[in-house]
Amino acid sequence: MAAGLNRQILLKSRPEGAPSLDNFELAQRPMPEPADGEVLIRTRYLSLDPYMRGRMSAAKSYARPVGVGEPMVGGTVGEIVASRHPKFAVGDIVLSHGGWQDYAVSNGAGLRKLDPAAAPVRRSACSACRA
Repeated sequence: MAAGLNRQILLKSRPEGAPSLDNFELAQRPMPEPADGEVLIRTRYLSLDPYMRGRMSAAKSYARPVGVGEPMVGGTVGEIVASRHPKFAVGDIVLSHGGWQDYAVSNGAGLRKLDPAAAPVRRSACSACRA
């Protein structure tokens, strides 16, 4: 796959009170490459959920907090665009936890294939989302 950029939304600082744009940073990093046994997933849809507020905090919780400087966590629906994994093919649509970024690498753990015929996954009409 040709080298490209991966846009990521990073946690820049821990919010005090309600999160604001100042708590996040847009980073552009090299697109990751899948190793043997991995896939590269292009995010199509990102879930924004209330639990994410707790993950921005360093307070003790049931889940590890997002580290400052790391991409925000989040459930995603994405398309496999490169595969070096025997159970996943290019074009598969998967439910994953790729986080707030255009592309994520996965070793397949926790990925769930979705059937686009059962509930069609339409391409986004947003030109920025396809960039």
